[in-house]
Amino acid sequence: MSDTGEDRDAADEVAASLVEEHAVLRQAVHARADPVIRAAATGTWPVTELNELVNYLQVEVLRQIADEEWLLFRAARSASDELAALRRDHLELRLAIDRLTEAVTARACFSTAQLGAATRDLLDQLEQHLRAEEQQLEAAGEHPASTASLGSQPHEWYPLTEGPLIDLDQLPGPTGADAVFDRLLRLRADEQVQIISGTDPSPLWRRLSYADPGGYGMAVLRKGPPRWEIEIVKRPPAQPLVAQPG
Repeated sequence: MSDTGEDRDAADEVAASLVEEHAVLRQAVHARADPVIRAAATGTWPVTELNELVNYLQVEVLRQIADEEWLLFRAARSASDELAALRRDHLELRLAIDRLTEAVTARACFSTAQLGAATRDLLDQLEQHLRAEEQQLEAAGEHPASTASLGSQPHEWYPLTEGPLIDLDQLPGPTGADAVFDRLLRLRADEQVQIISGTDPSPLWRRLSYADPGGYGMAVLRKGPPRWEIEIVKRPPAQPLVAQPG
């Protein structure tokens, strides 16, 4: 999966406030949604662009929804009615993301015009929700930190994990290892990534092997110190044995 220039620039500095985090999210979603809309307007089905958009929505936007409900707004001590309104908005966003996911899995059921409309609807819902949330917090005199500041993975890390090469040193600490682990769990059959690190990455491999025994292969390309380099590939699912006629 290719990362955008916007993502690479954003990765240099992690958002500190919720408003800054929302700006990163807006930018990244638009960077992936706009090519889908442009292609759909010409009657072309944007296979790669749609996959990139849906993957980002599933991984980052849905995580933001969960983080805001369970981390941010608990810390901000929001009233129950505010949380109820927030969760209604989040449900609508989830449904909009499900609609675009359906366009990937059931392409024959969508026209390019319907795809463009569904993408624009997602952008409108996201913008309305983020703006309303920011206005609500401003009116309450609250200036909460970003969800990353409360322990979540920074959205700026997404482009650092999505390519074919992952540098663990750019994703420090246990949260960084979690981000790489999540990425490895999402590998498609026969997809592979190279991981480089200044520390031994074998704990990450052991964790992956425990989560999916036999599901991955690993080759050591360079053994440190000072640098380790491994290649991990997702194996295709095992074919069921077919009983031979007697």
